[in-house]
Amino acid sequence: MKKLLLVLIGVVVAVLTGARLGLLNGQRPGDLGVTNGRLKPPSLTRNSVSSQARLYPDHPQRAYAAVEPLPLHDRNAEAALQTLAAVLRDMPGVTLVEQRPDYLYAQAQTRWLRFVDDVEFWVDPAAGVVEVRSASRLGREDFGVNRARIEAVRAAYLAAPSRLPR
Repeated sequence: MKKLLLVLIGVVVAVLTGARLGLLNGQRPGDLGVTNGRLKPPSLTRNSVSSQARLYPDHPQRAYAAVEPLPLHDRNAEAALQTLAAVLRDMPGVTLVEQRPDYLYAQAQTRWLRFVDDVEFWVDPAAGVVEVRSASRLGREDFGVNRARIEAVRAAYLAAPSRLPR
């Protein structure tokens, strides 16, 4: 029994040390961004959400991944992305990596194990919405973390005053 306990403690220490060294970060996907009016498709496993899941009717995770897009603040892309950038900057563990006039890319890192998720927002001018995608880099199941993150972003975004361009 004592041996088993020591082995378990050793495994926990090894995992936490590996996490602190960045071994659980995963690699940034090379196909992020917008291509032909689409963000990257949802993951093939239950570890992502996307407001564009409907565009992939035969996708095995379409139903699981589906979330609603965000409305544009004041029907203004720049105001919407400025508001979203402010929301993301206020979220613990989230780093805004790229900001363009129609696109935001952020990375969200978990506190203890330092897993990294990729979070994207793109203004679709034709639909008048902000399309969203959040996906884990590692693992087959996110236990609802990406959905919870997007819904927290949605709530903060909708509650925030519009940041009209100056």
